[in-house]
Amino acid sequence: MTIPTFDRFALDPRLVEAVTALGFAEPTPIQLAAIPPLLEGRDLIGSARTGSGKTAAFGLPLLHRVAGPERHVKALVLVPTRELALQVTAALRSFGEGFGPRVVTVYGGASYTPQLRALSDGVPVVVGTPGRVLDLLGRGALDLSMLEQVVLDEADEMLRMGFIDDVEAILEATPRARQVALLSATMPDRIRSIAKKHLHDPVIARVEEEALTVHHIEQRWMRVPTYHKIDALIRVLDGEPRATALVFARTRAGCAEAADELARRGVPVDALHGDLNQAARERVLARLRSQQLDVVVATDVAARGIDIDHITHVINFDLPDDTEGYVHRIGRTGRAGRKGVAITLVTPKQKRRIHELARELGVEITPMEVPSDADLLRRQVQELHSQVASAFDADLGPARPLMDALLTDGNDPFEIALAALVALAEANGVPMGSDPTAEPPSWARPVQGQGGPTEDLNEVELFFPVGRTNGVRPADLVGAIAGDTDIPGRLIGRITILDRKSFVGLPRALAEQVLEGFRTINVRGVDVAVDLARPRTGRSARGPRKPWQNKRKGSRRS
Repeated sequence: MTIPTFDRFALDPRLVEAVTALGFAEPTPIQLAAIPPLLEGRDLIGSARTGSGKTAAFGLPLLHRVAGPERHVKALVLVPTRELALQVTAALRSFGEGFGPRVVTVYGGASYTPQLRALSDGVPVVVGTPGRVLDLLGRGALDLSMLEQVVLDEADEMLRMGFIDDVEAILEATPRARQVALLSATMPDRIRSIAKKHLHDPVIARVEEEALTVHHIEQRWMRVPTYHKIDALIRVLDGEPRATALVFARTRAGCAEAADELARRGVPVDALHGDLNQAARERVLARLRSQQLDVVVATDVAARGIDIDHITHVINFDLPDDTEGYVHRIGRTGRAGRKGVAITLVTPKQKRRIHELARELGVEITPMEVPSDADLLRRQVQELHSQVASAFDADLGPARPLMDALLTDGNDPFEIALAALVALAEANGVPMGSDPTAEPPSWARPVQGQGGPTEDLNEVELFFPVGRTNGVRPADLVGAIAGDTDIPGRLIGRITILDRKSFVGLPRALAEQVLEGFRTINVRGVDVAVDLARPRTGRSARGPRKPWQNKRKGSRRS
């Protein structure tokens, strides 16, 4: 079978030479499907996942058709974020280096002055975010009357971020005869409506069976109680063979808190969220690209447009709100055919949702255990082995005088090597000779219990500070405990509900695991503190047992 090359397209030979020099050996599926109709001037709807080569799919035809020293804007590329705008601009410039048209980037959060100056000087290609483009149109600084091409890149994300009204207003301001290329990983109804209204007889370039394609990424999930998510994250980061990890948090505050806690524990980390000004965001991205950061904790919006090859792991510290958000997140890894891993931390309440995600995407999201101490040590030893093995390729000459001196002292060469390994292990913090447990931490283990006839379901009682005055019923307590902790209802014993407090019987082992893993349990939509009841010396004596509570609080701070 003949392998297709970029020579097959009727592109400017200089573009073919440029992409070949950049290492583009052969066109990707989206490029094979999109470039010919775009060169013919046809409108296009392209559906392909992030990292599939879609920038070249629309960028090469765009540069081919914008020829000569144009001073009017001939092509406009709309993208959802400033990061993606900068990346698209960089790609277009690299494709047309030395001969291509001028490209200017316009986006919010930056000074107007250089953008206005570039537009007034005359520029044929503009890449920008919808808000700033619409603002410049309103100021009269951006003239689209001569526009020939419009590209809507990641249209579904512009919809999700609330920019779609701006996009429609911009399209209304363009000539009716212009060409439109709409690229979107998914096709929500609003995007379909825009395509129907603003595109004329478009070619459909859907190169994958599913728009939400994540089959190329290894996906796993891990059951973690809410109050131990940071501990689980640390163990995942320490236990996975990886390069850079991108960690997603739901909110700006959660993003900052997670990054601060990781930094406190010695992880090279930074946060990327909407509260950062543009200069700070660009510093984080520069450190990320140069591999000065081991971990970046980000929110969904702040991470859009990140296209970095050495991100090997995406970790969902918080479960995303929807399937599309999940796809966009984990698409930050596994770029351009590389291997990628996505791990999601799932609280007991969210188990059903992770199974729904897998079903909706038609993929397997494999359960995994939180790495044990033995797993972490094994990983450290592997890294130590690799470090020593790589040293054989280095110049060993400078070390020979020290080796000769050690041999002169009568030391055995094998003992010298062992001593060097011990010193290297200590320098790297590897606890050689320790006997770590092979079990995951107790808070990460599924709650056990067989419910056999010999098990006392009322061995101890849990105390809840809610009762009849709060509308609590036995079914509420059973559902809350089973839903939050995964304890089957058949293992829950006697339930006593008083006016302002309730008691639930459990086998002692189950009660201890619950109290170790959960500060609160959600009862009728309210997070309620849970504790061990005092011994049953009379109903009036029952209530929270403070020594146990103090012990648990102290253990959480450690």
